[in-house]
Amino acid sequence: MTDRPTVRGNLRTLPRPAWILFAGSFLNRFGSFVITFLVLYVTRQGYSPTQAGLVVAAYGVGSLPAAAFGGFLADRFGRRETIMVSMFGGAASMLALSQAHALTALVVLSVVAGLFAELYRPASGALLADVVPSERRVAAFGMYRLAINAGFAAGTAVAGFMAERSFTLLFVGDAVTSVLFGLVVFFGLPRTTGTSETYEPGSLRTIVSDRRFALFMLVSLLAAFVYFQMEAGLPLYIRDNGLSYAVVGLLLAVNGAGCLLLELPVISITQRLRPRPVIAVGIALTGLGFFLTQFAHSFWPLVGTVVVWTLGEVISAPVSGAYVADLAPPTMRGRYTGTYGLMFSVSFVLAPAVGGWLYSLGPEVLFTVCGILGAIAAPLVLIPVGGRDRPVRPQVEEAVTPVAVKGP
Repeated sequence: MTDRPTVRGNLRTLPRPAWILFAGSFLNRFGSFVITFLVLYVTRQGYSPTQAGLVVAAYGVGSLPAAAFGGFLADRFGRRETIMVSMFGGAASMLALSQAHALTALVVLSVVAGLFAELYRPASGALLADVVPSERRVAAFGMYRLAINAGFAAGTAVAGFMAERSFTLLFVGDAVTSVLFGLVVFFGLPRTTGTSETYEPGSLRTIVSDRRFALFMLVSLLAAFVYFQMEAGLPLYIRDNGLSYAVVGLLLAVNGAGCLLLELPVISITQRLRPRPVIAVGIALTGLGFFLTQFAHSFWPLVGTVVVWTLGEVISAPVSGAYVADLAPPTMRGRYTGTYGLMFSVSFVLAPAVGGWLYSLGPEVLFTVCGILGAIAAPLVLIPVGGRDRPVRPQVEEAVTPVAVKGP
């Protein structure tokens, strides 16, 4: 009888490229201020909440092709190269967006920013799956999220006060940290090749025929719509309750700090369990947290609701990332991860657009719908499709097909 591997033990064995990715992701997420405050930036220029929601939704429109295209680029041309294109292009688009004032320009540049900024996600997920064996992936994806949330917690706490001083600082900070991430990847990761030796065509047919993956994409779409109200309905609700922009940053920092404190302890439990029940519990808690938001009208009650949906995120997100990586064929990890990201991109379009409309009917309407969607998505993920479920951390290590490298 062998000892069960611990989270700490799994993290100690992670390879150098994984830790470089964690460091770069921290830098990038620390500066990802703009999208959280974009709806407030646009309304401050005199536009209505509906028009502001359109600008934020435009970012999601740009991220729609980014998720799928980023997965293709990661499989075809390499993980490292895709991440660099994403970061440097994202920095340029954010600086351009900071100079836009007309609604049309804001919408167009938001689309461009969404396209570049989201290209890197499939490449990052595929890179982790390439270099980390299946039994350690929950811990690896948890650490990846930990790095992101550490940057998010620190960045949003600072961003609220920066927004009080100047929204331009947010755009510049976002651009600078994107460039830093690109430089970390350029100097720290080996050059990767995703050429014809490893590239496998016919991805759409394979993905569509994977019924378990297709069901999980539907669940992810519903759950992500609820989750993205943190960047759509929640800032408007905070403003309409007479609270400052700084409160928006502090509440989102609570989310990031909660992830920092809870992620690894929760993973030590969830890595040993079957993934779908774990994911269902997390989704249900996320829906509950946003449902309860309508009853909170001051800072501390709002903190309580953030804690509830943060716990749901911590439970479900690392397991979801590892689950997708395990479902994907080794030569199609970028495209599977990109399709998974596509569901978040679609939700990012729907969350501000539909969420803004629901909010205009009343905050209670929006947050009640969030609770209902969570209650629907949680049992959906439990439907047995495509065979018997298994833990995301198998007892026997699988062979991992790494990305080809050409030296540092």
